[in-house]
Amino acid sequence: MASPANAGDIRATAASRPSDLRTDRRVDPIGLDSTRPEFSWRPGDLAQQWYELEVTDSAGEKVWTSGRVTGERPFGVPYEGPALRAKTRYAWKVRVGDDGRTSDWSDPATFETGLQDEDWSAIWITDDQPTDSRRTLYFRGAATLPPQVVRARAYATALGWYRLFVNGTDITGHALVPRWTPLDQYVEYQVYDITDAVRAGENVFDVIVADGRYRGRNGFQSRGAVFGDRLATLVQIEAELADGTSVTLGSDTTWTVGAGPVRTADHKHGERVDLRLAYQPGISLPLDARPAVELAHHDRRLIGEEVERVGEVGRLPGRITKTPQGVILVDFAQNFAGVARVRLSGAPGTTVRLSYSEVLTPDGELDVHYLDLFGRSKEWFQRDEVTLGETAADYTSWFTVHGFRYLAIEPLTDDEAFRVEDVEGIVLSTPLRSTATFESSDERLNRLWSNVEWSLRSNFLDTATDCPTRERSGWTGDIQIFGPTASVMVDAGPYLRRYLRNLAADQFPDGGVPTVIPREWSQFSGGKDQQYAFRSAAGWGDTAVMLPWTLHTYYDDLEILRRQYPSMRAWVENIARIAAESSGLVRRFGRRAGRLERYVVDTGMHFGEWLRPGENMITQMMRNKIRPPAEVATAYFAHSCRLLARIAQQLDHASDAERYGELAEHARSAYRAAFVREGGARIGAGRQDDYVRALAFGLLEPAEQDRAAARLAALIEDNGGHLATGFLSTPMLLSVLVEIGRSDLAYRVLLQSSPPSWLHQIERGATTIWETWEGHDRKGAARMSHNHYAFGSVAGWLFEHVVGIRPLEPGYRRFAVAPTPGGGLTSAGGTLETGYGTIAASWHVTDGITVLEVTVPPGTQAEVHHEGDVRRLGAGTHRL
Repeated sequence: MASPANAGDIRATAASRPSDLRTDRRVDPIGLDSTRPEFSWRPGDLAQQWYELEVTDSAGEKVWTSGRVTGERPFGVPYEGPALRAKTRYAWKVRVGDDGRTSDWSDPATFETGLQDEDWSAIWITDDQPTDSRRTLYFRGAATLPPQVVRARAYATALGWYRLFVNGTDITGHALVPRWTPLDQYVEYQVYDITDAVRAGENVFDVIVADGRYRGRNGFQSRGAVFGDRLATLVQIEAELADGTSVTLGSDTTWTVGAGPVRTADHKHGERVDLRLAYQPGISLPLDARPAVELAHHDRRLIGEEVERVGEVGRLPGRITKTPQGVILVDFAQNFAGVARVRLSGAPGTTVRLSYSEVLTPDGELDVHYLDLFGRSKEWFQRDEVTLGETAADYTSWFTVHGFRYLAIEPLTDDEAFRVEDVEGIVLSTPLRSTATFESSDERLNRLWSNVEWSLRSNFLDTATDCPTRERSGWTGDIQIFGPTASVMVDAGPYLRRYLRNLAADQFPDGGVPTVIPREWSQFSGGKDQQYAFRSAAGWGDTAVMLPWTLHTYYDDLEILRRQYPSMRAWVENIARIAAESSGLVRRFGRRAGRLERYVVDTGMHFGEWLRPGENMITQMMRNKIRPPAEVATAYFAHSCRLLARIAQQLDHASDAERYGELAEHARSAYRAAFVREGGARIGAGRQDDYVRALAFGLLEPAEQDRAAARLAALIEDNGGHLATGFLSTPMLLSVLVEIGRSDLAYRVLLQSSPPSWLHQIERGATTIWETWEGHDRKGAARMSHNHYAFGSVAGWLFEHVVGIRPLEPGYRRFAVAPTPGGGLTSAGGTLETGYGTIAASWHVTDGITVLEVTVPPGTQAEVHHEGDVRRLGAGTHRL
């Protein structure tokens, strides 16, 4: 924390008051379990030089005041008062000032603490049925509350996904809770304000629990019951009365458990629902109800939420048609992750199948085979089955999520009466605030930006997934690639902090990093899955270092560097040990690097430059197993060492900074000795990505850079102006081309409309980003996922190079505005919400003259770069 400024009388003048107050980046959160929550605000029209915070408790008593503190950052300010009490609501306000002005105090914001370990009196409850039963559990509890409840909270969680009702009121809604965490170690609990739902006298609490991530099918192999085979719930009710006393109620063995209309539910394979089974929360008893039993003891910790929960973020209308085979088909005109609301009617006992897919076959039918890589699938997994009751009903699945654009309904006996208002798509995502806008004179690029954002929303669910369809796994490589773009487009800080907390928890003792977070095997399911072999995969495990650095760069988040430092260090030490202790079979008979050979990473399982155009993933994995991609792995080793040295310096770990700086230089020298030939004209296997990595990671000497740059440009020219890069290098390709003075070639690659290219997807009607460059086979049939964000990292280039806004100091305290006009564009512009305020930049070309407008928030400085000149701008709007 900054040192206190001179004390003295502070008089308010006519400056706007701070606004947009947030605690741990959230608005008025409840259930915090952080002991040092962080405060942020918008300072208004002042270039903040100092601030003062005041925190009060629910009785209005002052708990802590910061005093007048010198500091320009209106974010990341930690609470430093006495220990916060559990279950307590606090309010806080802030005022800021510069040399001559002082703002008024802000309107107050609030936060509420959660339960501490010793505050839990409720117990975990489950049923006593055989564990091979996959049925959804319906729990029911009842309790009496006295009159004059002034505040009531429900603290709830489950092993599985749950839905909470209080006196028949749906408290949870479409939220998919709890969020996926390393479920061997800890489970999130949620806190709900149920003051308006409770009443004096008897109250009824219903909790319905389905498989979710806990018992549901996860990952590429669709393994079920990874973390356990017995669903359970934990609920505690805290009610405060007008006389100052309180009442605590909780789940225990007086509760009952039974069955209901949702017979089984899997987040991936859908629901099986029988609407003939009458059940109404708060009124009907669960079927076959019996006393609940206490769950056997387990060591999972309970943690509070750090991120807004997954829930409904929008709705989409559908267009109703029929396929050539006569099946009712709903087209929502947008690929997304979510569920559908469907009005179903027909003869009682009829089972209606709802099937969801991103694509259609060339014949116009719903495609249910395009994700089947091995031809082994016997049944399409994205489906719900509903057995109809006596009356028409609106059906929306509760405990699943689908990735789809199209919905097929069969049979639908009253299909002639099926109307557009009978169906709509419900978009599910983590509700992260949009922070950036982009527009240009080329509508295809505007569509590309939109497609990237839709893929982000579709995959920022309970963890940052690769796709919302096939495996739905939190692949580390994908988020390493896309993290910078996500950090521009949305307020991703808390979300990615949670991802990194999970990564550190799941990291192996030797420092290796699972390829998916949370990992998809547990102590319960026994042993390690096939991904264990990839725990040292280059570009995937490096997420442990690269993603915290991304958050520091874009959000000035120093705390994430402190929190993740042991994880980063363990990863780098693990790779250093692997490099020093072994030598790959291929390199033993190939070109050697002498004493530097101990810094070449040439063993282990790696994905390498994943999914170059035209490459088959199975063939690529087999090739990498025989011949590990040492050039890729050594480049990432050098890069992570260099980043870790910078991070150690930031955190004042001087000896570590020296060690990792030296290690980075050794790895860089080893890379050059092993893979760079002909003065930089030949690198690795001579592919585009080899040159991109070497240039982007600074692995070459100045004399080698020009030859490498020339060779990269020639490779692209020889490829008809098309890229030939995969997951790891595509995010860096266009930036490298600009840096070597070939922005013309960057635009040529960007604006290609034939494959492989981004605009080819647009011309094929894509509304999200595809997993592969091709997206379809030669016969026109779809292949692989059509909703991956990895190649969508190009949106970061659109913002940082076409518009030109990019950080020069962490958090945009100082930022560049360096647009790169080209490609026939006549205009482009964008805005960015930062911790200091809104940055805006736009340019347009008229009669050969480029006009640039820049808005600089108070307390920041812009550097406008144009043809080698740099002009520094202070707060305000400028026209150049």
